[in-house]
Amino acid sequence: MSERFAAEYILRTCGDPRRTAEIVAGEQSSGTFIATPGEDEALKARSAARIEMLEEVADPGTPVLPGSAGDGPATSWRMRLSWPLENIGPSIPNLMATVAGNLGELKQVAGLKIMALDLPGAFFEAYLGPAFGIDGTRKMAGVETGPLIGTIVKPSVGLTPDGTAELVDELCAGGIDFIKDDELQADGPRCPFEARLEAVMDVIDRHADRLGRKVMYAVNLTGEIDEMQWRHDMVAERGGTCVMVSLNSVGPAGLTALRRIASLPIHAHRNGWGYLGRSPDSGWSYQAWSTIWRLAGADHMHVNGIANKFWEPDDSVIASARFCHTPLSEAHPYRVMPVFSSGQTVLQAAPTYAALGSTDLIFTAGGGVVAHPSGVAAGVGSLREAWEAAVAGVPLPEAAAQSRQLAEAVETFS
Repeated sequence: MSERFAAEYILRTCGDPRRTAEIVAGEQSSGTFIATPGEDEALKARSAARIEMLEEVADPGTPVLPGSAGDGPATSWRMRLSWPLENIGPSIPNLMATVAGNLGELKQVAGLKIMALDLPGAFFEAYLGPAFGIDGTRKMAGVETGPLIGTIVKPSVGLTPDGTAELVDELCAGGIDFIKDDELQADGPRCPFEARLEAVMDVIDRHADRLGRKVMYAVNLTGEIDEMQWRHDMVAERGGTCVMVSLNSVGPAGLTALRRIASLPIHAHRNGWGYLGRSPDSGWSYQAWSTIWRLAGADHMHVNGIANKFWEPDDSVIASARFCHTPLSEAHPYRVMPVFSSGQTVLQAAPTYAALGSTDLIFTAGGGVVAHPSGVAAGVGSLREAWEAAVAGVPLPEAAAQSRQLAEAVETFS
């Protein structure tokens, strides 16, 4: 029997669920709206999608997709479809066309969310996966234990290369582990990539001897494929230790092309994730979506953060981080570094550690660092102290009573 790949969904329909599942399977394999001369039984047996599971689950009672057809109330079903690998070969772009494709447009579908992907070994042979993951990131950053304490260059846009370097100088002086560009700052005329890289690396190199390590700077090289490749090489030649891309902007083919030439960790930003994952009954689950990017080569994956400024509940954030810590397969036993961000401050250190039970993470606070009333260095120091207290089991108020900079942070961000 040939290898198969599979996807699990939550399917909503207002019609007959078995018939809807058959329509979905046909749409994404050999079928169309009418029988065609070439689709004989032998071809169906060879190439058609199979319905491997269809089990009813509780329906959320939310509004159905516009234009949904059917005479009854909406019902929800856990559905698993599988396809022969020979339909597409081990190709991520064609995998996405198969498991997602036109499904959200079918009128029989009142809602459809991709929950998980089950991929055969051929995909793990065809794609490199991350080169660094958790262990390699720690080695590159010179941080053996504890979370990597990080921040985002703020303001998001508007700083010049020299202005960016001045902020990085303050952050390095404060002992930061990790700095990333904002996703909005890549190669604009006010802050060109090359000039920003040179200015920031001059600062990082100057602090390296004192710190005994080189602060990891994830410079945003999002752009066209050839641009990303030569920007990566420029970062490597300049002694940089990380690069960043916006996943939904460059696509899986862009990330794959970057990974094939990369010698540095790839920090993968998920901006745009909301339009794919926010709906409870349409789009993608984080597990299914992040499987694509981990396979393609991401070393760090954003997971949002506890008590974040966005819509996502805490249990969803922690589930995403735990999935980053879980190997995708025996063939690729790598784990990637979850990145906590979005309105993070000293207040989230203890609940994040309590929920995740691990310090294998990058904890990035933008305003939570640079908006500290005593300055950037105090922002870095207070965040580190909050995490040290969390790991030691010391309540935050007790730790703050022993540290002015931590007490100021608690008061400011409360």
